[in-house]
Amino acid sequence: MKIICPTVLGAAALACLGWLAPAAMAQDNYPSRPITLVNPYAVGGPADLLARALAKNLGDALGQAVIVENKAGGGASIGAAQVAKAAADGYTLLIGTAAAHTVTPAATKVPYDGIAGFEFVGMVANVPNVLTVHPSLPEHNLKDFIALAKSQPGKLSYASAGLGSSPHIGGEMFKHVAQVDIVHVPYKGAAPALNDMVAGVVPVGLLNISGALPFIKSNRLRALAYGGSTRSPDLPDVPTFAEAGLPHLEMGSWYSLAVPARTPAAVVDKLAKALQTVQAKPEFRQLLTAQNAEIMPQMKAQATDYIRADGKRLAELLQATGMKLQD
Repeated sequence: MKIICPTVLGAAALACLGWLAPAAMAQDNYPSRPITLVNPYAVGGPADLLARALAKNLGDALGQAVIVENKAGGGASIGAAQVAKAAADGYTLLIGTAAAHTVTPAATKVPYDGIAGFEFVGMVANVPNVLTVHPSLPEHNLKDFIALAKSQPGKLSYASAGLGSSPHIGGEMFKHVAQVDIVHVPYKGAAPALNDMVAGVVPVGLLNISGALPFIKSNRLRALAYGGSTRSPDLPDVPTFAEAGLPHLEMGSWYSLAVPARTPAAVVDKLAKALQTVQAKPEFRQLLTAQNAEIMPQMKAQATDYIRADGKRLAELLQATGMKLQD
């Protein structure tokens, strides 16, 4: 029989408690120093604008500075990998997208797991895509456009912001659901795609509304359907895809807030509460509205479920269409 001395057991317990106390205290005092928010895209783009607004407001809610660090490249994998490998203490955050968490990991080998490598604090916002055509096309509604595309298989083409971008995935989703054959023309970003769309070089586009809106307002592009769950306040006469006859079809660029896997639950909870506070602020909502972005309310487990479902949809789309995510 092994006899354990109570004195030894007590000493071990006290030692264990002594080891746990600093960790628990660190969680209680979180955050006690500045936080880094990694944006896996370049300075000045839509993600950067959102990241900086989010950082300022999160900092106000948490009582600590939140500093944006841009780590662009690799289809958002460079910045995502940095966060996945960071200390799991809540001081390194990621503003994530489908590219960082599902698309790039599906397209190529990356040094992290796009979902299991993170704890998701919550979803932040979604910027819907809008289906536009050049005014030279006579069709003024989605039903007629689909009929035109079916009558000319492989003759029409649509522009995207690049292979694996949300407009590319949205375009392939549209083709699959509508059962039309339209040729994909990838560009290196939305700006060059819009230039050729306005010039009529590529007659169809499925880009983010934030980039396409000025050209729609000036009648240089015609909007046929909107990828949000409800109509855009800037385009009240443009129906959603569901309203136009394609139920359950929504498309856009979503943004999430994530930390490294194994970050303590108490820290994730504090960040989620801060994110909810930010989303409720009228000035933050006004900023999102100005960018045609929609608040996404999913927090923690709901956000994880949303991103897993998005990854599943991508996998099913890849299998059904054979679409390429990279050259």
